[in-house]
Amino acid sequence: MGVPYHRQLADKQSLAARALRPVAPDVDWAAPFASAESGYRNKAKWVVGGDGKNPSIGILDEHREGIDLRRCGICEPALVDAFPPLVEFIARTGLVPYDVNRRAGDIKYLIVTASPQGELLVRFVLRSLDRLHDIRRRLPELQSVLPQLAVASVNLHPEHKAVIEGDQEIVLTEQSTLLMRLGDVNLYLGPQSFFQTNTAVAAGLYRQAAAWAARIVPDSVLDLYCGVGGFALHCAPASVRSVHGVEVSADAVSGARRSAADLPDPDRFTFDTDDAVTGRSDADLVIVNPPRRGLGATLADRIDSGAARHVIYSSCNPATLAADLGRMPSLRAVEARLFDMFPQTAHVEVAVLLERR
Repeated sequence: MGVPYHRQLADKQSLAARALRPVAPDVDWAAPFASAESGYRNKAKWVVGGDGKNPSIGILDEHREGIDLRRCGICEPALVDAFPPLVEFIARTGLVPYDVNRRAGDIKYLIVTASPQGELLVRFVLRSLDRLHDIRRRLPELQSVLPQLAVASVNLHPEHKAVIEGDQEIVLTEQSTLLMRLGDVNLYLGPQSFFQTNTAVAAGLYRQAAAWAARIVPDSVLDLYCGVGGFALHCAPASVRSVHGVEVSADAVSGARRSAADLPDPDRFTFDTDDAVTGRSDADLVIVNPPRRGLGATLADRIDSGAARHVIYSSCNPATLAADLGRMPSLRAVEARLFDMFPQTAHVEVAVLLERR
């Protein structure tokens, strides 16, 4: 932060190029896809701190006391506008912020996502379900002051450990998914589904992948770590006979199936809840969008020895991307592009097109 944005972008491009140079010396880099410098983040994962009368939302300091970030400059305006009524709702409902030192309290986190249309998905992460009835009873009050609230849920997180959410989700609204409309594609985001945190840059990333797929003209597409189906649904020109997505989150797979059903030829698409590492790995075009740890040796080796003529690899970690490319010597990186998903940070997203040698 404080570094002029054009310099940030140049530094990130240099960082990514250096990371890939040993394994992809001849890759053709396109111009970086820039982001808005502020107001770009569509999702806030805030610790609820303070006390029951004056809760804060943000992070914890070194003493595990709450630092309020409701005016955070990287959040989309729709989020910033929603924070005050959400904090007021927490106070009015009498939800006591979780005290990490004392291991006591009701609410641990507030997770809010905004759609491109300005609708909201709000999740209250609670230590127990003791206050579920109070939230449910007072939810109409929140909806009256926050009419853009489309989906609300309670996530149960009873354990004292450094993770943001638990496994159990209780949806409190009639609507259970947030519509994220990108161009002609409807993506349905459930409470526990992953979606890129920068909507405008995510749309650019999907357009780039779609342009590569249109040029390749694959017969079949396999999208590993498919989430709600963003890549699969964008990278399916009419010539593609089959598009299959694999994702461990059943919530995300349900959304991907619903998105496919909106398309004129839904029978081409299938989505399964499975582990990308152990499931199938062959298609004309394989798309991978793994977490920061990358593909790892097992999956990279399977893709390298498989039948895929092309691979599109979207990575949020150039170091693990480079390691994975080194594990796939049968595939050559031909084009790459940086997508600035996270301005004001050192993190980057890089998409690479690979072709079989």
